[in-house]
Amino acid sequence: MAKQQNWIAPSILSADFAQLGKDVKDVLTAGADIVHFDVMDNHYVPNLTIGPLVCESLKKFMVREGLSAPIDVHLMVKPVDRLIGDFASAGADIITFHPEASEHIDRSLQLIKAAGCKAGLVFNPGTSLSYLEHVMDKIDMILIMSVNPGFGGQAFIPQALEKLRAARKLIDESGREIRLEIDGGVKADNIAEVAAAGCDTFVSGSGLFGNVNPNDPNRYDTIIKQMRAELAKV
Repeated sequence: MAKQQNWIAPSILSADFAQLGKDVKDVLTAGADIVHFDVMDNHYVPNLTIGPLVCESLKKFMVREGLSAPIDVHLMVKPVDRLIGDFASAGADIITFHPEASEHIDRSLQLIKAAGCKAGLVFNPGTSLSYLEHVMDKIDMILIMSVNPGFGGQAFIPQALEKLRAARKLIDESGREIRLEIDGGVKADNIAEVAAAGCDTFVSGSGLFGNVNPNDPNRYDTIIKQMRAELAKV
């Protein structure tokens, strides 16, 4: 199966929350493809971020502004099931979760699909891909963490490239249209290497939001063009 179109996914965890709608509009206008929405509960991971109300507000803002990009909700929470319906109702298009955080992975995936969203599993640096073995028929996205979850701005863990290659092999062997996403330390200077390992969806937080002049109306254009140019080399 042919590799899917590359998606650049800005992680709003690194955006300015005082002007979240504006930052999201600007980065999508500059050419990003989807909005990556990090949900942390100070339980499964040692940090607390944003919930369904922020997702709902952002979705309404995007509709008003004519922004049609999918919202990709990454649940770093435990338990998982209680929040799936809330985020689906709030406007999520894709919902991914960590298998260790669910008592019944198959049921959690079914809940996401039943709510009308695409579903996926997320793998921490120390988590085995073996969780995929019996649920590939319910998976639309596999997210490989190239940092340990909880905080933005961490350095890329090189071993994630091996896990990407292994996940790409599983996807290709399944014959299914499953996106392969990476999250953590992705920047213009390593995105080509990540793509060469089989990735097609690239979450970037500080790599996008952390390297710009907030007063420059075209502040994201240059970085996204650099990323696209590097991806074109693969």
